[in-house]
Amino acid sequence: MAEIGFYHLTRTTADLALPALLGRTLKAGERAVVICGSPERVEALDSALWLCPEPDWLPHGTPATGEADLQPIWITADDEAPNGARFLFLIDGAESARVEAFQRVFDLFDGNDDQAVLAARARWKAAKAAGHALTYWQQGPRGWEKNA
Repeated sequence: MAEIGFYHLTRTTADLALPALLGRTLKAGERAVVICGSPERVEALDSALWLCPEPDWLPHGTPATGEADLQPIWITADDEAPNGARFLFLIDGAESARVEAFQRVFDLFDGNDDQAVLAARARWKAAKAAGHALTYWQQGPRGWEKNA
């Protein structure tokens, strides 16, 4: 079973929250795949990661750039991990039918969007019923706060 963390975004967007999480992933020696809600979001996130100030280097690729096996971070709109990633990041309400194939799953959702919150609750219930280990994190004044 996977360890799934639900990340309730209340202070920033996923584009601003992801770089720090991805930076920690790379620092731990892990590879990541980020599944976005659409090909357009893949392009937007690709640009955002190249321009993010901290960390200043997040090597990554997309289906447009290719060479998935060489990419520490792979950004896609498809349910795939061609770079051998063990960490999965889901944004824009994206889902994966293969969460058990990952060591850790990060489900980031927009807390300012009522529909996104309802969808995240449904994903939480499904993951709990499937027996995954779940954690819930919410953005607070000092960063991510783990809640019960």
